[in-house]
Amino acid sequence: MKRIGVLISGRGSNMTAIAEAVRDGRIPNAEVAVVISNIETAAGLERARGFGIPTFFHSHRGCAREAHDRAMAAELRRHEVDVVCLAGYMRLLSPWFIREFEHRILNIHPSLLPAFPGLDAQKQALDYGVKFTGCTVHLVDEELDHGPIVKQAVVPVLNGDTAETLSARILAEEHKTYIEAVALLASGNFKIEGRRVIEL
Repeated sequence: MKRIGVLISGRGSNMTAIAEAVRDGRIPNAEVAVVISNIETAAGLERARGFGIPTFFHSHRGCAREAHDRAMAAELRRHEVDVVCLAGYMRLLSPWFIREFEHRILNIHPSLLPAFPGLDAQKQALDYGVKFTGCTVHLVDEELDHGPIVKQAVVPVLNGDTAETLSARILAEEHKTYIEAVALLASGNFKIEGRRVIEL
């Protein structure tokens, strides 16, 4: 049984998708062990409690990045977490934390990386005029939106799209793609060769 820890900063829609997938058996042999937030009022914490998932809040305010990350890591270890999922967690992780959970941290980003990393990826795609964008689930390394890619999904950009309409269509794909990536990582049926994550 693989134990999943989810880090959030807001509504937790991808966390909810993961919790539902675990409950429904679409991520087999897994459970969400804890949901952690750096924002006390994050709506996702209440959502997690609705699933019966333990939650933990630790403010980053007035706290050095690594000290904050060490507190989160201690809580993840207390819950014996195997896989860490970033689901709208709006802080960069310290190199220390990334090394502690190397090749076990997943992030989802609303573009087809390496295009449009960082904030406002949907607006970046619209401003650039691309015809297709999407979402990427990747393993986290010490560079922003950079680690080996696990799964991607393509979303067409429509002529009348706004950042809001495009974001909504990408989010629908995120919920499916993240589940596939978490299931793969939890299964252990993959290998990493350079930047390639290869399903076995």
